[in-house]
Amino acid sequence: MGLTGGRLRRAAVVGLALGLVALSAPAATAANSVALSAPAATAANTVADSTAGGSTVTDSTVGVVPSRVRDPWLWQATVGQRPAGPAALVFFTDRTRYFESTGVLVARDGAYRLIPIRIGEGHGLLSPDGRHYLRPQSGELLDLNTGRQRRTLTPGLHPFAWSPDGRRVLGTRSNDDPVISYGPDNQQLNDPEKPDDLLVVDPYQGTEQVVEAGTFAAHNGAAWSPGGNLVAVTGSPDVPAQLAERQRLVVLDPAGGGPRWQVDLGDRRILAGPAAWHPDGRRLALLAFDGCAGPRCTAEQAAARTWRIEFLDTATGQAVGQALPAGTSASGIIGWRGNDPILRYVSETEQDTDRQAFLAALSPDGGREVLVTTPVGSTNLAVPGDLLRRAAFGGPEPRPSPFAAPFWVYLALGVPTLLAIALVVRRIRRHRVATVPAPA
Repeated sequence: MGLTGGRLRRAAVVGLALGLVALSAPAATAANSVALSAPAATAANTVADSTAGGSTVTDSTVGVVPSRVRDPWLWQATVGQRPAGPAALVFFTDRTRYFESTGVLVARDGAYRLIPIRIGEGHGLLSPDGRHYLRPQSGELLDLNTGRQRRTLTPGLHPFAWSPDGRRVLGTRSNDDPVISYGPDNQQLNDPEKPDDLLVVDPYQGTEQVVEAGTFAAHNGAAWSPGGNLVAVTGSPDVPAQLAERQRLVVLDPAGGGPRWQVDLGDRRILAGPAAWHPDGRRLALLAFDGCAGPRCTAEQAAARTWRIEFLDTATGQAVGQALPAGTSASGIIGWRGNDPILRYVSETEQDTDRQAFLAALSPDGGREVLVTTPVGSTNLAVPGDLLRRAAFGGPEPRPSPFAAPFWVYLALGVPTLLAIALVVRRIRRHRVATVPAPA
């Protein structure tokens, strides 16, 4: 049965309304983001994004780390396309439209955005205030407030940790020769293995300073002291130690003066991550494990390792205190909740797509409280230092909004909608012309 003129008009109105809703969704969600950053009109003011699957962000939960996050939509906008502001956390997964490891920003208002990663780039560092993301190797700094990205550092830097004041970054740069040169008799002319440089850089001004930490074939990790006046760095002192996965720990003043002390860690102990330094400044945490050690361990044997946290006196390098059991799959300390370390765990599986990252706080009695859970397939997780210092966990579980999409998605949806509306209007006009009675 054909549509009458009234039904055609109503269909046109409905189609036009749906098209306007779809096309205005970016502005609406942007307005929500602005409202969240503006002063609250009342203490009970609540900002809710109806497109976020019912999740609600209130004044009391803005700036709190979500207890659970989810996979983004395949068409989710990137930070560069639609900036969402400072991060509450960033996790990494290949379950995006890029089908490669991608950073997923969860902003402090619950918005989701993507941080595309180049092939072989690795995972970057969040600044302590959550406003910047420093890319490894390329030396580029991504402003999460504006979406703008600029190269501020010489390429090749692998960053380890931001300083507590958020002004400096401790990192390493390889000096290895890219190729091996041979003479006319096929003799090797150069040794491609060169000691790496330990650097303190200013990612905003682009300055860098070489830190005299002794000779390392490669650096594996580093951490700042709470006051920012000392650093701890680990790595292999020479190529044979690197091949055997043996490490040395050195504590020093980055401003100069050489190492305060150093200790060999062997092949079963490593620095416990970028927040290895206890907040009291008197203890330095190591991750030690029982199980298979060395380069010949299989993936299954490495996954079966049981970890514990050990402490060294930061004045002497001597062991101090009792070890704290950490279970399996521990990958490092990223912060502290009082005296309880907050560990990042990444489950070890044969396929990266089956791995899962989460954060948990360990108590002295061996208890473990899960603080943040990411989706299956996530391989890393980072939280800004200011939220870690406040132990701001337990926030709501925001869902990604399907409307937070790039402009091209709305263009792809809007053009067919507008064409359909035009066809309906055209049919209405033809119907009116056909029903007008001829003059007598």
